[in-house]
Amino acid sequence: MSHTGSTINLNEPVVIARSRHTITRANISPNALKVLYRLKDADYQGYLVGGGVRDLLLGREPKDFDIATDAHPEDIRRLFRNCRLIGRRFRLAHVLFGREVIEVATFRALQEVAQDSNGERHIDDEGRIVRDNVYGTLAEDAFRRDFTVNALYYNIKDFSVIDYVGGMDDLNAGVLRLIGDPETRYREDPVRMLRAVRFATKLGFRLHPDTERPVKDMAPLLGDIPPARLFDEMLKLFMGGYALANFEALRHYNLFELLFPLTERALTHEEEHFPLTLISHGMENTDRRIEEDKPVTPAFLFAVFLWQPVRERARQLEAEGQHPAQALQHASSQIIAEQASVMAMPRRYSLPMREIWMLQLRLERKGGRRSMRVLSHPRFRAAYDFLLLRGEAGEVPVELGQWWTDFQEKHPEQREQEITRKRPRKSRRRGGRTSASKSKAVT
Repeated sequence: MSHTGSTINLNEPVVIARSRHTITRANISPNALKVLYRLKDADYQGYLVGGGVRDLLLGREPKDFDIATDAHPEDIRRLFRNCRLIGRRFRLAHVLFGREVIEVATFRALQEVAQDSNGERHIDDEGRIVRDNVYGTLAEDAFRRDFTVNALYYNIKDFSVIDYVGGMDDLNAGVLRLIGDPETRYREDPVRMLRAVRFATKLGFRLHPDTERPVKDMAPLLGDIPPARLFDEMLKLFMGGYALANFEALRHYNLFELLFPLTERALTHEEEHFPLTLISHGMENTDRRIEEDKPVTPAFLFAVFLWQPVRERARQLEAEGQHPAQALQHASSQIIAEQASVMAMPRRYSLPMREIWMLQLRLERKGGRRSMRVLSHPRFRAAYDFLLLRGEAGEVPVELGQWWTDFQEKHPEQREQEITRKRPRKSRRRGGRTSASKSKAVT
């Protein structure tokens, strides 16, 4: 199998001795070490692999610790009572330690043919992998991984790092490179294009030219990915602290329009940069909240992405004679339904998103008793944050957001005084004339 610029022998990896790398067991999850040592004691191979090894070598704190082994899933389940097996396309073992899950996968084999000896197909007519329970060797497993920097193995037996694909060189050079032929790998799983963007922005790496070149042309393949899987990938892209960078990169590679086609269409005829500015501010806000360890909900992100398509649809419905509130409600339902055909979104997110939008009309009518009712709405805080973004983007006056900022910071008694402040009474009409005119007529 070839690797861009060189040929790598499956049987001759580069072994980086303990003295030549920076990984130490002190930085590895104790539970991951328990799994590795139990596999070793049972005479199985066990390696820490993937993002955990990559991040440890970069001096980062890993989010997950994944393990690769020659033990089959049933063998793993026999070894660990706290284990459950998941997955159909490829069986995985999850070893549970309270809230921490250590994922253990059996070495995968290379899939050079479309079916196995039993006649079962592994690759469909488009080149996508549909079945993957074919086990192989450590070397084959390395070449089955997506990027070279994710194919480094930490060996618990001698604490060395094993590299079959040039991952250590790419890690040191800050390059993200697909293993194997990029077009073939993207065709096997088009989501790899999204992963390429996500890893490049997260690591601050540049895409290798061969990895980058096919992306724009092959982006339409994402149209065949199930909507639920695209939603999961969206969360990884926009809720990991690099939302703004990922948004810009996805647009650059023509990938964003496959995730949010209605939004991309709106961006092509933006009003004085409004939609683009709103989204950019929304992504910056999301990244800042994640950095400050504050909660972020997908409902807010979707509200930002789909607001402009909703506004445009609502304007059309208003022009057809619908009341503004009714138009916004109908537009929200239509846009959510159309987006769901591309990317599935659970109701626990779509309902709050709709409330954030509908509250905008009420927030625009400040003052009076209704302001108190809006303030007590369970979705007020998210709707208020959304209003501030609209102000920053120039869609509504900044003073409107400031009024709500001041109003909610006031003591309840001050708020009560403000909304009950006396106003000139309107004269009552009696019998078609005001009481004032009636008394005048009497005199």
